[in-house]
Amino acid sequence: MLPPTVHLRPGADRRARAGHPWLYSNELAPTPAWRDHPPGAPALVCDARGRPLGVYALHPHTLLAGRLLAADPSTPIDAAFFAARLRAAAALRARLYPGGHHRLVHAEADGLPGLVIDRYGSTFAVQPNSAFADRHLPALLDALDAVCAPARILLRADSGARAAEGLPLHTDVLRGSPTDPIEIQENGATFVAHPTESQKTGWFFDQRENRAFIAGLAAGARALDVYSYAGGFGVLCAVRGAAHVTCVDRSAEAVERIAQAAAANAVAPRVLPVRAEAFTFLAADDAPPYDVVIADPPAFAKARKDVDPALRGYRKLARLAAARVAPGGLLLLGSCSHHVDPPAFFDTCAAGLHDAGRTARLLRSAGAGPDHPIHPALPESAYLKALVFQLD
Repeated sequence: MLPPTVHLRPGADRRARAGHPWLYSNELAPTPAWRDHPPGAPALVCDARGRPLGVYALHPHTLLAGRLLAADPSTPIDAAFFAARLRAAAALRARLYPGGHHRLVHAEADGLPGLVIDRYGSTFAVQPNSAFADRHLPALLDALDAVCAPARILLRADSGARAAEGLPLHTDVLRGSPTDPIEIQENGATFVAHPTESQKTGWFFDQRENRAFIAGLAAGARALDVYSYAGGFGVLCAVRGAAHVTCVDRSAEAVERIAQAAAANAVAPRVLPVRAEAFTFLAADDAPPYDVVIADPPAFAKARKDVDPALRGYRKLARLAAARVAPGGLLLLGSCSHHVDPPAFFDTCAAGLHDAGRTARLLRSAGAGPDHPIHPALPESAYLKALVFQLD
C-alpha cells in the first residue's frame, strides 16, 4: 500500500533540498491529507510543484512536523527497512566498541528518527521519543530481535520529548526479566547501572572518551568529581591511579552506585562518595585544592527560554569549580544542554574562570563519543560539550 502524499507550501523546500532531515508545520500545505494524517505514519512529501522530496514520518500536531525516513520516494517503511537500519547501526558500533556496551541507535544520525537504543551487553534499553518510533515499536522490536537477539529489552518511554509529541509516559520490561543492576564495562573499568529506574537509560555513554582523557591525566592526583552520578569520571580516575577521589552527588542512589563501582574496581580505599548538592559543596569545601576537578552537571537548559539562566548557572559553576583547582591543575566542565551552543558555553566558562581570578589554557574541546554520531545537516544534535582547562 502506497503512503499518502503531502505537499509543501510554495518556496518551502529549500531546507529539505539542502539535506535537513526535519520539516516544520509552517512548511506544509494545509490540505486535508496533512491535517488528518495519523501522527508518526509515513507519507510521501512533495514540493508545491509535485516533485518528490522523500518519505517522511509526519505529525500534524507538533511544530517539528516531519522527520525524513528515506530520500528515495519508493522506499517502503516495513520490517526490512527497520532491520536494514539496525544492521548498519550495529555494524558501526561493533567496529567502534566491540565489547557490546554502547549507544546502538542515535536517532536521525542512524536513520531512525526519534529513536534511541542503548546496549548493555545482552540487555537493550529502548527509548521511542517520537510518534514515529512509538507507532512502529512492534516492528522495531521484531527487527531488534532478528538483528541482535537480545536477552532483555527494556522500554524507557518516559522522556520529555515524548510529552512534546503527545505520547504517554511509561516504562516496561518487554523481553526477559527485570535486570537492575547491570554491570557496564567501559574504558577498562566496571560500573553499575540501573536502566529501569535511573536517568535516561541508566548510563551516559556519550562521555566515554572525555572520561578516558581526564582520567589519563589523573595518576597520583587528588581529584574531585561533582555531579558524579554513578562515578563514571571519578572512579575511572582512581582506576587510572589517582591518589584520592571525592565523588559528590545529591542522590543517595548515585552515592551507593559510586561505592559499588569503587568496590568492583578494587579502588574503594581511594574513593570517597559524598552526598551533597554540588554548588553547596564547592562553595563550602575547605579541603586543600584538588589537582583535577570535574563538573559535568545535568542539563541546565531544558528549553530555549532557559538559556539565559543556564548560562548564569554555568558561569557560577565554572567560578566555584575553578576556586577548588590547585595551580597547574586541571578542570573539566561539561554541558549536555543542546540549547546552549558550544561558543556560548565556552564564553560563559571563560567568564567564570575570570570571575575566579584564574588564568588558564584550553587543552581539549570535545563532544560525544562516536557512538553518538551527528547528522551532518542537523548541527543542533551536537548537544554535548566538554572543555578541559589547565589553570595557573
